[in-house]
Order: sequence, then C-alpha cells, then structure tokens
Amino acid sequence: MTIAIVVLMLIGYALICVEHITHLNKATVAMFCGVVGWVLFMCTGTSFIQVLHAQEFLDYLNGAPYTLEASKQFIASHIFLQHFGQMGSIVLYVLATMAIVEVLLNNECFNFLKTWLRSQNTDHVLWLTVLVTFTISANLDNLSTTVMMLMVMRRILRSQRQRQYVGAAIVIAANAAGMFTVIGDISSLLIWTKGAVTPTNYTGSLALSAVVATVIPTFFIRRALPERLDIERPTYSFRGEDSVLKIWQRAILMVLAFGGLWFVPTFHRITLLPPFLGALCVLGVVWVANEVINIHRIKSEQPQTISMGRSLQYEVLQVIMYTVGACLCVDVLIEIGAMRAASGWLDANIHSTYLLSIVLGLLSAVMDNIVLVLSGVNIYPVLTPAEAVTPYLENFLQNGQYWHLISLSGNIGGCLLPIGSVAGLALMKSEEVTIWWWFRRITLGTFFGWLCALGTYFLVDSFLR
Repeated sequence: MTIAIVVLMLIGYALICVEHITHLNKATVAMFCGVVGWVLFMCTGTSFIQVLHAQEFLDYLNGAPYTLEASKQFIASHIFLQHFGQMGSIVLYVLATMAIVEVLLNNECFNFLKTWLRSQNTDHVLWLTVLVTFTISANLDNLSTTVMMLMVMRRILRSQRQRQYVGAAIVIAANAAGMFTVIGDISSLLIWTKGAVTPTNYTGSLALSAVVATVIPTFFIRRALPERLDIERPTYSFRGEDSVLKIWQRAILMVLAFGGLWFVPTFHRITLLPPFLGALCVLGVVWVANEVINIHRIKSEQPQTISMGRSLQYEVLQVIMYTVGACLCVDVLIEIGAMRAASGWLDANIHSTYLLSIVLGLLSAVMDNIVLVLSGVNIYPVLTPAEAVTPYLENFLQNGQYWHLISLSGNIGGCLLPIGSVAGLALMKSEEVTIWWWFRRITLGTFFGWLCALGTYFLVDSFLR
C-alpha cells in the first residue's frame, strides 16, 4: 500500500505542475489525492502505526485486545486529528487575514495608491509600486497583495505590455516580502507554527536577502520599460456623501489591521495560543471599528459594500482549498514513512543545506512553492541541542540555516517561472502572461537576484548573527 500511496502522490504532484496545460485545477487535484491517500492509509494503517506509533498504540489499548476497529479509532483520534489541528490553524489564519483585507478594500483604504502611483515617469511608478507591494505583502498574504496591486495597475496603465512588466515586478516583490516575516506567506507561517523559527530571528536573518531578491530583478525589468508610461485618464465617481470615509477614518482601520497583525507573534509568545486566534482577535477589532466608523451608512440606505470583482475572494479560497489538500498529502506521506526515507536519502547524497535549498528552489519554478516548502518543512524534525551532535545537524535546530533557506529558495525560486507561485498564476490570468514570455524576459534577472540573495544570507549568517 505504501507504493500505491506514493504513486498517487507523485501523479498528483505531476498534475499540479502541468495545471497550465491540462487546466485541471490544482486545488481539486490536491484535495482528491489527500482524501484518497488518507482513505488508503485508514484501510491498511495497522502496519504503519505498529512501526511509527507502537508505544502510543499500546498505551491507547491499555491492555485491551487488538481489533481492527481499535486501530481505526486510534488513527482517527490520535493521528489524523493531530495533523488536522495544524492544518486547521493555517486555514483559519488565512481566512482571518482574507476578511481583514476585505474590510480594508470595502472601505477604499487603498484608494490613495491610485493617486500616489499615477504618473508617466517610469521610475516613479515601478519603484514605488514595488515598495508598496513589498510593504503590504510583508503584513498580508502575497496573493491578496498581488491581486490588489494588479487591479490598481489596470486603472493606471493603458498598455498591456507595460502592465505585464510591472506585474512581474509585483509578483517578485510580493513573494520576496512574504518570505521574510512569519505572517507574510503560508510557507513562512507553516515554518513558524512548527516551532522551527522565532519571529525576530527569522525576520532579521532574511530581511536583507528579501530586499536583494526584489531590487535586482526590478532593475532588469526597469531596463525593458520606456522612460514614459502610457497611463489611463483618471475617472471619478460619486457614491454618495455617507459612503465616503474621511482620510483619518481609513487611517484608523489600516493602523488597527497592520498593527494588529504585527502584534500576532507577541500574542502567541505571551499566551502560547495558536496564531490564528490572534488573527481572529485582530479581525474582531477591525470589524468593530468598521461598524462604528460606518454607522451613518448602516443606518441610511447607502450601500454597505462596494461593488467590485470577486477575483480576490475566489483566488484566495482556491489557495485555502489547495493548502488543505497539500497538507493532507504531506501528512499521509509522513505517516507511511516516506518523509523519513526522503530525509535519509538527502543526508546520504546531498548533505548540504545550501545545495538542498537550490534544488528545492529549482523545483519551485515548475511546482507550486507551497507544497514544496510544506514537504521540506516536514522532511526533517526540529532538533534539540542534545540531538544536534554534528555541525550538519545544527542546521536543523530552531532558527537553523535549513528553515531559513527553504523559505528563501522556495519563494524566490518560485518566481523563476510564473507557474511557481499563486501570485504568478494570478498575473498569468490577469494580463495573459505566458511561461515563454516570462522565461525570456524575467527568469534570468530573477535567477541572478536569487543567487545574490543566497550570498547575502550567507554573509548575514556568517558575520552578523
């Protein structure tokens, strides 16, 4: 049965890689493979639990005779629910941040970006767009940030070719910024919730690398753009006096949202409660403030929501379902011992965290970085100082090199091609960007930026930490 489950997962991973060809939604593939994998495991899980959970199973039986029903109950209550708890915390966190973004967008808190970015000067538009994207993505998830910034660019730039280049810079900045904070991306959130890193050390180790990985590709993109951009004429709409918030009201909502999300790591450290509870707390505060600020709109007949496309919600929900499916797939591979076998092979044949991260980054170019980072996180456990008896094993301590490098290479390597990240796929759908176009115009600069980011991390890790 081990072979059947591994083959099923390999087929699923292959279908995820060629989603742009088959047009078979990767969330559907991941969910199907994850559910079927756990069904197969449940049918023949006795042999696995006797190897990986032998003592726990004996304690669970407590002297009672072994039965097939008892083994299934043990799998359901002690194995599956443990994995489901981690997966559920990730999903709830993403849902909370998605709702926060929805409240901010509904109150037009980001409308000032259209004014800030509207210019024919290429340097002004490109570099300010990258800066704004980098700042927002470090606080919110990179998909929400990318979709929002692409919507802004559609209202500013007339030329699709220019939007493609600026959109590529947005994707790279969103992925780079998302990887250097524990709340900026699903992959970094997974690493944090596993206990592999602490927020301050993680950000301090990767901040400079994230900046380098953003600036260098943007410099190459700038060379491909003209000095003057073709911009759209501004349009004005009147939605009613009660529906327009004052600047200070929007500022309050943004400070509560971003300040609250930055407080989540501190909330977790003080209370030891899961991060998603902190995010839900922030959502509650933002929601209450939204109700108070919009009290006149609520009491009147003014619309309480802004008419807008649902691409953001649809894309994020797809990412959530894909994450659930990917977690199910990886968890069942852990329980059949495949991850342990993979770590043994990597130790024997690669035995280098830098080389391992480069391999993972190259794979991220063709396979979504979420599933790869998720796999990389679960191949190795977080070691204690007593277990790290060699210099190589010290890389797997809390805040070790391995955890930083798989996040760096997984996110930046995922930008080598647009199919390597959900942000890149959003750009492909929005601006009709093709893989060949990206490969010819963006990949080389991104690859150079990735290598420079790895070099920057090496210097920071060697001399500044």
